[in-house]
Amino acid sequence: MTAVDLGCAVPNNVGLATNPRLRASLEWFGVEFRKWWFDCGPAGIRDNQVYLRTPVGVDAGGWAQYGYVPLSQYRWGVFQAHPKPGRVALFGDIAGRPVWQQLPQEHRETVRRLLITQGDTEPGSVEQSRQLARSAPSLYDLRNLLQFSVEEGRHLWAMVHLLLEHFGAQGREDAGQLLARRSGSSGNPRILDAFNNPLNDWLSYFIWCFLADRDGKYQLLSVSESAFDPLARSTQFMLTEEAHHMFIGEDGLRRVIQRTIDLMRAHDTDDVGPYGGISLATIQRFLNFWAPRIYDLFGSDESARAADMFFAGIKGRAHESNFDDHVRLEGTVSVERRSPDGDDGYVAVQVPMKDALNGVMRQAYLGEVTMLMSRWNKMLARARAGFELRLPSQRFNRRFGVYAGARFSPQGDPVGESVFEAHRGEWLPGEAERAHLRTVQQPVLERGKIAGWLTPPARGINTMPALDFDYVLL
Repeated sequence: MTAVDLGCAVPNNVGLATNPRLRASLEWFGVEFRKWWFDCGPAGIRDNQVYLRTPVGVDAGGWAQYGYVPLSQYRWGVFQAHPKPGRVALFGDIAGRPVWQQLPQEHRETVRRLLITQGDTEPGSVEQSRQLARSAPSLYDLRNLLQFSVEEGRHLWAMVHLLLEHFGAQGREDAGQLLARRSGSSGNPRILDAFNNPLNDWLSYFIWCFLADRDGKYQLLSVSESAFDPLARSTQFMLTEEAHHMFIGEDGLRRVIQRTIDLMRAHDTDDVGPYGGISLATIQRFLNFWAPRIYDLFGSDESARAADMFFAGIKGRAHESNFDDHVRLEGTVSVERRSPDGDDGYVAVQVPMKDALNGVMRQAYLGEVTMLMSRWNKMLARARAGFELRLPSQRFNRRFGVYAGARFSPQGDPVGESVFEAHRGEWLPGEAERAHLRTVQQPVLERGKIAGWLTPPARGINTMPALDFDYVLL
């Protein structure tokens, strides 16, 4: 077990004190990272003191400390979960063999691509949401946005550490490219399309944290039991931080919905916009907009690459240890394919599970999201709102995979282009709704106060008051 070294220029528990080459590479990255952070990090917040949690270890009982930190001086570090002596590979063709501390040559390019893709999502999230600090509904929410941003940055450090340690000069070049790409850039965009869509309003941000960071959880879980032990231990610690990001989304949406219910009751109308609220129909349309982009992050349901990574022992299923079969993947699952008749239709076919691992993971994700959304629908039912929030069909408005380019309703029914366009304003947010959000989402950055389009949080951070506390010193 490597001791935690908080005195190093890069706080870590990966032994940088005894690895001067790697330490120098990470210090180089730190200089470049801060240039990127000042260009692309949260707008308008630089030297302000922020009440943040900072990793100081990896033990469950005390891995972080809370306190005021000037955002420009936040110390990003590299942390991995403790190694497990005698650990063996859980799944794939190498199940039962010792895990790798160094990558076998035949798997280097596969893992490198995986690290780059995962690493690219982290700065993408920061860039997408950088303008939101200007319209935060409370100091509490501003603090959560900044916590989200520094931890997405630290997750980039986790992937860069592995690139620099295991891929040398190539890894250094890759690390530079992770900082060079920009969310939404026409010339050098982020790798995954979802990360090229700006989060211009807080409703989108809450939905993003609820849906996209939960996708992130599933992606991290799928490699947290990898035979490449440094990757497994890096992602295990990342999952510790990821939980708060999902909470930001889930609880943020709960607070928006509750405020909408309160305004509906107070004014006896579903149209709460004139009273500074966000209607349930608007929330649904924004869910319809963002969910298909998150569905795309899982990749195609049928994927030979996913199967190859499973059998190599690199990437399994989320909660792989909960499955009975880690080797043969016997059994079949149902997927849809385009009709062989060429009529733009789709047919359900049974395929071996090994060929549909992305689809298996997406279905598990959808089950979890649907369960969590049922809590909001219980709130709506108790309020007799006459409305249910639903995820759109996996077919709806997809840009990637078997449904890309085809037109379906949010319920998954095939529709023509003309029908889709006729219902666009019913199914997806329009400019008027986006303008309304800009109008109501004015910043409220005074201690003890909160914007009128969401309710206060039920509790504060680290036992502090929810609103009557200076989470950010402005």
